[in-house]
Amino acid sequence: MSLHRGGTPHHGDEHDLRRLALNPFLGEANPVSGMTEAPPRHRMPAGPLPPTTAYQLVHDELMLDGNARLNLATFVTTWMEPQAGVLMAECRDKNMIDKDEYPRTAELERRCVAMLADLWHAPDPRTAVGCSTTGSSEACMLAGMALKRRWAKRNADRYPSREARPNLVMGANVQVCWEKFCNFWEVEARLVPMEGSRFHMDAASAVELCDENTIGVVAVLGSTFDGSYEPVAEICAALDELQERTGLDVPVHVDGASGAMIAPFLDEDLVWDFRLPRVASINTSGHKYGLVYPGVGWALWRSAEELPEELVFRVNYLGGDMPTFALNFSRPGAQVVAQYYTFLRLGREGYRAVQQASRDVARGLAERIEALGDFHLLTRGDHLPVFAFTTAPDVSAFDVFDVSRRLRERGWLVPAYTFPADREDLSVLRIVCRNGFSADLAALLLEDLGRVLPELRRQSGPLGSDAAAVTAFHH
Repeated sequence: MSLHRGGTPHHGDEHDLRRLALNPFLGEANPVSGMTEAPPRHRMPAGPLPPTTAYQLVHDELMLDGNARLNLATFVTTWMEPQAGVLMAECRDKNMIDKDEYPRTAELERRCVAMLADLWHAPDPRTAVGCSTTGSSEACMLAGMALKRRWAKRNADRYPSREARPNLVMGANVQVCWEKFCNFWEVEARLVPMEGSRFHMDAASAVELCDENTIGVVAVLGSTFDGSYEPVAEICAALDELQERTGLDVPVHVDGASGAMIAPFLDEDLVWDFRLPRVASINTSGHKYGLVYPGVGWALWRSAEELPEELVFRVNYLGGDMPTFALNFSRPGAQVVAQYYTFLRLGREGYRAVQQASRDVARGLAERIEALGDFHLLTRGDHLPVFAFTTAPDVSAFDVFDVSRRLRERGWLVPAYTFPADREDLSVLRIVCRNGFSADLAALLLEDLGRVLPELRRQSGPLGSDAAAVTAFHH
């Protein structure tokens, strides 16, 4: 019996083409079982399909996606152990917001918050205030909301008014979620532009933009543009001096989407976290260098004082109190469970080994790319295991967009993009080295780059870029 009834198709018409879109073997049990056309693409089919058929149709279309392991644009984890996958499958039907129904999942979330608070040197990790999120974007929104609410309470005598418009100071290199926050919550975004070879915010430029309406300064520990750390301690010290001179007390939020899971293990002497009294809150992406599949993030505050009580919803479970502060409600517990598994599985020494391997791969690959002679390195993977590079000054036959296109032909996704305002003249390639991107894969990438360079060098000039396709790959 056919799945879709209609008139007899004529050879060459659209109906016949839709019939030919199906492999006859996708019939439930018999290649001639009567499937006369493929299901519609933009409306629900009239009737059901066998599960094996539905699976194969979706599976086949997804084959056209890129290979996630070869995606050197994304910071997001693309490989986990099979045991983690089993745990995630066991928990994908558990709704994180139902803490009464799933108290052990809620307990694992609480433990993860405590572990991160200890890792980031919170004054009292046992009473740390924090929560899981769907990723760093949500975590940043929460941190921004807390900063604005605290500022509004301190300035209740003049806010809201035309003279008191809240602002947030940050570098032009911030992730786009911060611009979204400012737009959604009506905060003026004060962006420190890039200048010359300075590709992120420094202490002097941050303080210069602060005034009585500044709700906070966002310091990025690991810029998505080039992988570099912003000088958090220097920014805090400059804000301390500002308070001594003017009385302005401006808190700092550290956007550690990537770096907050790198620095504690590889840069232990770097002071950037709650050891700095001015740092009020920190976020990270569990699904980046936290080594968990997407999507999970974390937002933590120094103490309950930094998180206004009226923003916290409290859920009672097992006779205890579980605070929750999130924009999303229903979401699976799988990623939180996977984060706890990874913390338990690796421990500090395991994380150190994994992150060191990624940094070693990044540094080694950067050096070998520089040795080719066609490229100039902006960063070398010394902070995040990420580095950015552009074409050497004497290269005129091709540009970074040509390189990106040619590598894509070999299966590699290496983003090419322009920097933001005041450095839009600079176009770069960026390579993100993650767990799973081994030295062997790096060697294969280098071989493929070596194969395409002779043809690129023979070009008469760059082929040009599609402006609509150029992005900063902020993920």
